[in-house]
Amino acid sequence: MTRVAVATAFGGPEVVRIVDEALAQPAAGQVLVEVKAIGVNPIDYKLYSGAFGSDSSTLPLHLGSEASGVVLAVGNSATGPAGPIAAGDEVIVTGAKGAYAEKLLVPADAVLPKPAELDWETAAGLLVVAGTSYDTLEVTHVGEGETVLVHGAAGGVGSIVVQQAKARGARVIGTARAVNHDALRAYGAEPVEYGDGLLERVKALAPGGIDAAIDTVGTDEAVDVSLALVSDTSRIVTIAAFGRAADEGFQSVGGGNPQSAERRKNARLALVASAAAGDFSVPIAKTFPLADAGTAHAELKAEHPRGKFVLIP
Repeated sequence: MTRVAVATAFGGPEVVRIVDEALAQPAAGQVLVEVKAIGVNPIDYKLYSGAFGSDSSTLPLHLGSEASGVVLAVGNSATGPAGPIAAGDEVIVTGAKGAYAEKLLVPADAVLPKPAELDWETAAGLLVVAGTSYDTLEVTHVGEGETVLVHGAAGGVGSIVVQQAKARGARVIGTARAVNHDALRAYGAEPVEYGDGLLERVKALAPGGIDAAIDTVGTDEAVDVSLALVSDTSRIVTIAAFGRAADEGFQSVGGGNPQSAERRKNARLALVASAAAGDFSVPIAKTFPLADAGTAHAELKAEHPRGKFVLIP
């Protein structure tokens, strides 16, 4: 048996419950992991919010897609992206279904080695944000000497975009609340407060223009400012404003896009190695017991500390 967090209905965080479920031994190509930490992402609560439909036949909804832990057992031919997997291996699990659990049975392809340089919490919260960030920078072709505007630069994805864009040699201007400006400066970005007058403030910082814009928040302000500053819409990308991207001809990543999924999958090992080498860091804002998954979602939906939320079984 294992304890898991599920959404028993569609609605707000109050529908999240902890239940006991039976767990089979791993079949061929499967891996059983004892979970040490679980990454929390906005998509986790959006799935049961009704934003993607409310078909009651899908309930209960198993939540979470990323975790870290120790391999308890493996089935025959359990070979992951980095090679054979064995009991006792410390691993990162990504792209899983139902990662909000004490124990997790997953395909071997979802299991990557956890470098010793990464603690459990960082490893669990790494690949969704880092993969999304990498995706945005790839499709906008951000490179050496360019100026990029990052909306939501202090958020879980935005802070990684800032670090990865700087590593590519770009100049980064990032929107954030004033309380997060020092953190952005520490990453090498030039912070600017969002809100009324944002367009003028960015123009003052970059009179030579903006080469690319990356929106991690999905607000109309972020989209409007990006469209006003970047004439080449192929160099504007959002991870949230999918409707406006489709209507107005700029790019979006994620949201079920198969090209996005493939790019992120192919980059997994390199991103883990890059994080282990210290090329970028994943700030952890707060940890919660697994039993408080609903509370974590409620806080994540509200104004919250900079960085990732992580559950501890």
